[in-house]
Amino acid sequence: MSWYRNSVWFLKGLQQYGRSGYEAACKHFVPEDLEVDVTGRSFMVTGANSGIGKATAKEIAKRGGMVHLVCRNRERAEEAKKEITAETGNQNVWVHILDMSDPKGIWKFAELFKNEHRLNVLVNNAGCMINEREVTEDGLEKNFATNTLGTYILTTALLPVLEKEDDPRVVTVSSGGMLVQKLNVSDLQSEKVAFDGTMVYAQNKRQQVVLTEQWAKAHTKIHFSSMHPGWADTPAVRSSMPDFYEKMKNRLRTEAQGADTVIWLAVSPAAGKHRSGQFFQGKMFWLLDPYILDCST
Repeated sequence: MSWYRNSVWFLKGLQQYGRSGYEAACKHFVPEDLEVDVTGRSFMVTGANSGIGKATAKEIAKRGGMVHLVCRNRERAEEAKKEITAETGNQNVWVHILDMSDPKGIWKFAELFKNEHRLNVLVNNAGCMINEREVTEDGLEKNFATNTLGTYILTTALLPVLEKEDDPRVVTVSSGGMLVQKLNVSDLQSEKVAFDGTMVYAQNKRQQVVLTEQWAKAHTKIHFSSMHPGWADTPAVRSSMPDFYEKMKNRLRTEAQGADTVIWLAVSPAAGKHRSGQFFQGKMFWLLDPYILDCST
């Protein structure tokens, strides 16, 4: 990551990624886009027990959708389900326990899910930022295993069930942090340079954006999108980036503000009219400077 690229990204973030950026963008939103009844449609949200995932699941439930919460911790997942059903009155909320860093477990879960449920929309939200290098039981660097490989396996495994439905969609919660990274396929396990959890996370998020572009080319019946939720005040930000949180906490978006574009991409007819495979923030696809958004290099 160059000093110049990092500086441009941070300055852009101060203008656009925080609460003030969201409030400015809101002036151009169309409220009717989210006045949607999705009763009868089935949604899966990974990492749904807290933060942007829970906010997304709650808003979908408010609109009548059937919601599958995919979480790693059963106790927190059940608590999230209880909260969502109490606040929305929607009883069509299911809990599934899954570790997104476990490839075999993901395949097994997806096969069982396909035999028992329908699915219209997959929201790939689960992720992690581990600042010290950890390796899973399968010998995989844990950030990559969760953020990239886990997302890839779950999405790939669920493509057949998605393709059976009307207006199927896949929304992947990426990050503006990916703008400081060029795609590096030669070091997927982050072994060749000194380990930096923040940069590994950014590289994983770049990988997600590239995967979204490639899925869109190969599976034209499904609408794919990736997005940046902005800088939001979530438990993950507080635990993984404590210094950043302390400096920026008064500027951060709420969880609901961070989830706003996720929900729009998942439920709005207007979102489905955009070309599949694009990267969004604030309900607008990004056309950025080529040196920043060149996902092929």
